[in-house]
Amino acid sequence: MHKIILGAAIAATAALFSTSPFLTHAAPGIRLVSSAVAQTAPEQSYKLGALTITAPWTRVTPKGARVAAGYVRITNTGAEPDRLVGGAFDLSARVEVHEMSVDGGVMRMRELSKGLEIAPGASVELKPGGYHLMFMDMKGALEVGKPVKGRITFEKAGSIDVEFGVAPLGAATAPSGARPAAAKPAAAHGGGHNHH
Repeated sequence: MHKIILGAAIAATAALFSTSPFLTHAAPGIRLVSSAVAQTAPEQSYKLGALTITAPWTRVTPKGARVAAGYVRITNTGAEPDRLVGGAFDLSARVEVHEMSVDGGVMRMRELSKGLEIAPGASVELKPGGYHLMFMDMKGALEVGKPVKGRITFEKAGSIDVEFGVAPLGAATAPSGARPAAAKPAAAHGGGHNHH
């Protein structure tokens, strides 16, 4: 029985996080959306020191889903590296930084316990099938077109409040019309320290 439950969990995770062109059939009750259908969001950006955080977004979740993923592009215009170490999301108990990869035809996902480095002069894109924020222990379902407030936390720069646009399940890019609230550093979590 454990193998059946584990298999169902892996299939659900693949449906939530994969944009594989080989995935052509969804489980009952899940609608796949072609990446050609998804629209690109306007370039909404937040500034935190030398970091630019662009177009935070997530995808709708099936009813009862316990996890979701968040995506964003982060650019470091400074001379020093920084690390994405986590954050907060209004509909989840905690946020982790994860990496997804395919090894020998097997999809693998793991937490990056030390976070994700953003090198000086570099941009890192968190996107389906790669690096992403993992929203753990979801408290409710995500709905298309209903943005959710969150916070993105860096090792040195501190934290910034953002709003995640919500795209359809299977979307490969941020939803169009995502309108994040005015960017401002998170007052209670600034100063470059991450206290969890």
